[in-house]
Amino acid sequence: MFSRLYGILLPFFVSFLLAYVLDPVVGFVQNRCRVRNRALAVLVTLLVVAGVLVGAVAALRKPVTEQVNTAWTGFQRYIANFDINDYVSTETQEKLLNWQEEWQWESLLSNPELTSSIKELVPKIGKWVTGGLSWLSELMVVFIGIMYLIFLMIDFPKIRANWSKFVPRKYRAQAEMVMGDIDRNMNAYFRGQAMVASCVGVLFAIGFTITGMPMGIAMGLIIGLLNMVPYMQALGIPPCIVLCLLQSAQTGQPVWWTLTMMAIVFVVVQSIQDMILTPKIMGNVTGMGSAAILLSLSLWGALMGVIGMIIALPVTTLIISYYERYVANRGVGSRAHQAHYRGRLRKG
Repeated sequence: MFSRLYGILLPFFVSFLLAYVLDPVVGFVQNRCRVRNRALAVLVTLLVVAGVLVGAVAALRKPVTEQVNTAWTGFQRYIANFDINDYVSTETQEKLLNWQEEWQWESLLSNPELTSSIKELVPKIGKWVTGGLSWLSELMVVFIGIMYLIFLMIDFPKIRANWSKFVPRKYRAQAEMVMGDIDRNMNAYFRGQAMVASCVGVLFAIGFTITGMPMGIAMGLIIGLLNMVPYMQALGIPPCIVLCLLQSAQTGQPVWWTLTMMAIVFVVVQSIQDMILTPKIMGNVTGMGSAAILLSLSLWGALMGVIGMIIALPVTTLIISYYERYVANRGVGSRAHQAHYRGRLRKG
């Protein structure tokens, strides 16, 4: 059921997550700016966020556009002057030609298994192309996500105050205890990770710009955005390698030199992130090692896709915390913890 409803649940979950993140901003607009009407405060918050994003894009538009044009010019020059002899020796080319001649292409193509596989693949390619062209449905998903976001932001105080009424009174204290812990974990994790990702994106942009990589600013910010999920910045390595090849063709520098400079930037920024940024900003929010983090991301990603990767670390941290509290320590401190939430429930 979850896999069939994934396309519907994903925009709702993303909208709920954004509403959760922006709720303190809406509260600030209501209380400090004295915009008492909740809908008006939501509108002001969305306009401010949109203005910040538009301002950031406008500020980065000129340098990013210049770098993209430079990279495209370098790519065209690289294709025009491409010579395979610069990369593959004559002996290797001869070996490849001999290897190609040894293959019995006609018998291979007449293989019934290969023919049936190609017949099965062709309709799938058609479906992929059709899916890629269905931009209208994607636009509708974005529109529905925006509507979800607006309604959730308006109703978020009611949701926060009344959700426990749907839990039987017998289990209400435990449910409030769990949700309170989830709230604290998610809040601390997302705030800290957003700050770490912002710093990492700026550091990568500075490093790539210093080394002269084409599209250095844009690539650095993209890697910073990927860093919202730990270790996902590794996905930026392949495009960085392509940009290094373009830089080599454009400037005449050896390929090994541009790749070495890129590797140095990655090593330096990753070291700053692991030794300074993450300990100072995140503190003991997760308390997990690198191997545990990768395992958590893999498991939750396999179970729930993108949603799982977003919630993997805070939820895993909470599970470990509850395991230590109730299983490893056999419930030591759990009674006091539940009594605290029971007291809150009675006051409510």
